[in-house]
Amino acid sequence: MNIVGIIPSRYSSSRLPGKPLAMIGDKPMVQWVYENCKKGLEHVFVATDDERIVKAVEAFGGKAVMTSIDHTSGTDRCAEAAEKIQEKYGISTDVVINIQGDEPFFEAEQLNDIKACFENPDTQIATLIQEAKDLDQVLSQSEVKVVLNNWGEGIYFSRSPIPFLRNVDQKDWMKTQTFYRHLGIYAYRMDILKQIVKLEQSSLEKAESLEQLRWIENGFPVTCVVTDLEETMCVDTPEDLIKANKFIQSL
Repeated sequence: MNIVGIIPSRYSSSRLPGKPLAMIGDKPMVQWVYENCKKGLEHVFVATDDERIVKAVEAFGGKAVMTSIDHTSGTDRCAEAAEKIQEKYGISTDVVINIQGDEPFFEAEQLNDIKACFENPDTQIATLIQEAKDLDQVLSQSEVKVVLNNWGEGIYFSRSPIPFLRNVDQKDWMKTQTFYRHLGIYAYRMDILKQIVKLEQSSLEKAESLEQLRWIENGFPVTCVVTDLEETMCVDTPEDLIKANKFIQSL
């Protein structure tokens, strides 16, 4: 089974312009992500809409493909990139792993967790989740929560706390219920990826600003894998970038 890792990397970012090329230590952020991916995958590509990112990736020996500037999600960019990778490099892709480009220190072992899902031929889409550690994570709108069915598939993803514990004092929620938070890494079988990018945006997706709700609404099951790996740092603002550089200096 050919598994290809794709790192969607847009140059424009409202909070940190040029984010993939932001320097962390002596490397641009995209290089940190790429090198971590290579620890777990043979085939890794950066999918971008900017020649500056292509040049930076090729400068450190990586591979990149140009994609449209009009994509509204990393999933859409991955679908186009997978087609171009097959055309340019002759790599026929069975499974695409969509890797977040703003988590420079993520653990490559996460890739093993998500790859293992596809040993089951019924898996169409897979993603990673983790037990919430505290009530602040459960209540935060920036943390996406998920509830599962008996087969480990996501029934619903939300920025609101789910499930809501009606008859339990909020301070006791963590004692009486296991809450799961979503980690932003997806994998898709190639034939499924081609189908889901053709779907129209759904009402729930628009309401929550979560693209996985479009897939669920259209009947595509999302297999959720619980990982106990430590949370990694997301670099999304200038303040985050300062923290990342301090972290590197402390090693």
